Amino acid sequence: MDSLMKNKARVIIDDFAKEIDKAKQRGNKPAKAVIDFRNERADGVEREIFHVPIELLRYRKDNGRICSDVKSYEKYYGTLDEKSKKAQQIIRDFLKAKDPEKTDELMRSIRHSKQREPAIITCDGFLINGNRRKMVLDDLSEENFKTMKVVILPGNDDDGGPPTLLEIEKIENRYQLQSDGKAEYSNFDKALSIKRKLDLGMTLKELLKDDSVYAGCSEKELTKAIKKTEDEYLNPLECIDRYLEQLRRPEIYDCIATGKGDREGRWQAFLDYYNHVYKQLEDDKKRLRLGIQEDEIGDIEEISFKIIRKREFPDLPKVHKIMRDLPKWLQNKESKKELLKLKKIEIDLPRNECIEEDGEECDERKKDKIWGSKHATDIIRQVKKAKDYFEHKKERETPLTLLEAALKKLQHEDMVPEALNIKDFPKAMRLTKDIQKEGSDLESAFYHYGKEAKKLKAKFSG
Repeated sequence: MDSLMKNKARVIIDDFAKEIDKAKQRGNKPAKAVIDFRNERADGVEREIFHVPIELLRYRKDNGRICSDVKSYEKYYGTLDEKSKKAQQIIRDFLKAKDPEKTDELMRSIRHSKQREPAIITCDGFLINGNRRKMVLDDLSEENFKTMKVVILPGNDDDGGPPTLLEIEKIENRYQLQSDGKAEYSNFDKALSIKRKLDLGMTLKELLKDDSVYAGCSEKELTKAIKKTEDEYLNPLECIDRYLEQLRRPEIYDCIATGKGDREGRWQAFLDYYNHVYKQLEDDKKRLRLGIQEDEIGDIEEISFKIIRKREFPDLPKVHKIMRDLPKWLQNKESKKELLKLKKIEIDLPRNECIEEDGEECDERKKDKIWGSKHATDIIRQVKKAKDYFEHKKERETPLTLLEAALKKLQHEDMVPEALNIKDFPKAMRLTKDIQKEGSDLESAFYHYGKEAKKLKAKFSG
């Protein structure tokens, strides 16, 4: 995104702004609040808290909590115009479906203690934080909850002018990290929210500095936290984007997960795929240790994505655990051979298999179920075979058999030093030193455990 877009002020809808200005009321006890906007928190700038009729407040579609829903909706149906009543109802439905338990908890809290903290709105009534509180207050409107406490950000004629898109993202980030009874984002929606903020010009360093957890951290600790955030959110999201591109459904994120309680969600599987499989594929040393050649990387990702798409494996570990086990299975030649047979399975479904009784094409989640049922026998069989081959080998291998195998390799007739290419001598020497060290460590360990075993034997025989 170019710098002009990053610094672009949010467009203010004048008619909405006039409604808010006309209807806003001061409370019985005038109060002010210092909010995290521009430098106002550091400078102690106070803004007045107003009471605004709930019906004049509007949900904002660029809300991190519902990122995946909005992205998917707009891919299916086009831009969601948050000014319209229809869009407002759609956004409300998205919010209501997210973490119902937390919403019920918030409703009980507001019933008991009213609204404690003011929400923050643009001068034309769009909520930057407080979307779920408006939703709950709407539901409580018949119980004499008619207004909402808000702090109003500046408009076109006010000092500093209206907030930019980037400033709004910064406010949302700061308040998202203050989890006083607010519903936490699902990790998937958090990943999408972080990506949107980065696209608008924020850096991961800025994002993390808003979190009190990292207050006072050293640069080294902050660098480590940035890497952790990349590994837990952004990099798995990149894997998801490649998966959706492969299925020709870019940004249709609702087929990945719809919320924290989504039993059909695949976020955890992609998280484990990235951290346990993809990172090893990208590291030449680790990849070669698994016995995977560079030209096989695409094949391994393809079969991994097919396993994640299938998702359900009766009598086998859950799909995210399969991703954790996959590197071990790939290291076993027989297991790898069985897994690579999954390449033959077509990723596409014929169009006639995607049509509902009413003649309409089914949604992407339904397509995944149809595809999974169609190929269930083949996929489950190959994954089960891969697991069984690995488990069988593991049962046969003991420390003694592994040592015997290692010695045989070192004594192999092809272990002829003079036959090695001269440029590989340094690497061969490093490997030899590593083998010597491992051998020495094992010898010490066996000596120690042998000595302890003799002591125990003498103790109990005496």
